[in-house]
Amino acid sequence: MSNTEHGSDDAKYVIRTEEMNLWYGTFQALFDINSNIKEGIITSLIGPSGCGKTTLLRSFNRINERLGYVRINGSIQIFDKNIYDGDVELSQLRKQVGMVFQRPNPLPLSIRQNVLFGWHIHNEKSERLSRSEQNDIVEKSLREVVLWDKVKDRLNDKATFLSLEEQQKLCIARLLPVKPKVLLMDEPCSALDPKGTEAVEELIWRLRGEYSILIVTHNMAQARRASDECIFMLMGKMIEHGGTEKVFSDPQQKETADYIEGRYG
Repeated sequence: MSNTEHGSDDAKYVIRTEEMNLWYGTFQALFDINSNIKEGIITSLIGPSGCGKTTLLRSFNRINERLGYVRINGSIQIFDKNIYDGDVELSQLRKQVGMVFQRPNPLPLSIRQNVLFGWHIHNEKSERLSRSEQNDIVEKSLREVVLWDKVKDRLNDKATFLSLEEQQKLCIARLLPVKPKVLLMDEPCSALDPKGTEAVEELIWRLRGEYSILIVTHNMAQARRASDECIFMLMGKMIEHGGTEKVFSDPQQKETADYIEGRYG
């Protein structure tokens, strides 16, 4: 049995997919993905390299469409709205569904300008905000990612001067002023040392509840530590979805057990 799902009938879901398939040209990367991803928790996606984790993650804000040869069928609903409906604006979708990449990608601007960048893009009235109001946005966002005390006296410094851990936190802070509902994280700790990884994991856990978070990781220990639910994928298919501890301690599918026990991948 594949595409196993977890949760009660009365659970509130932030993302639902139905019979979703995706092709890169003639190569099919995802097969009949059916998923119910709960609101307000951290869901990790695990599986061997090339199994479709990142492809699935990037489908949720349609970033895959930047590649002209991608084709998708089936449906993806975010808060019960099909993101492929004709009245869905990509800018609004990506405002609600923010993306954090493997390697920090701060803009070559000041720390302050980085935080305000998305706000200016998505808010027509942003130019009418006073300097004080903008300062409040910057402080609130940086406090939320536990970065304010470190950078409050150097907000005009270039963001690229920050450590990798600080850059990744800043990239998360850059999303927050536009008030996303979902945060997609594609191996957000892969470029960090163990101390930086611990700091970013703690941050992700702090954001849990206020945001629905999906995190792709190759780090099995990280998935177990830092997620409420876990999805195991293999060869473009969703094999198992359940509470993280149950998936790791009592997997229901042989493929999941084989992967967790290191038999392949």
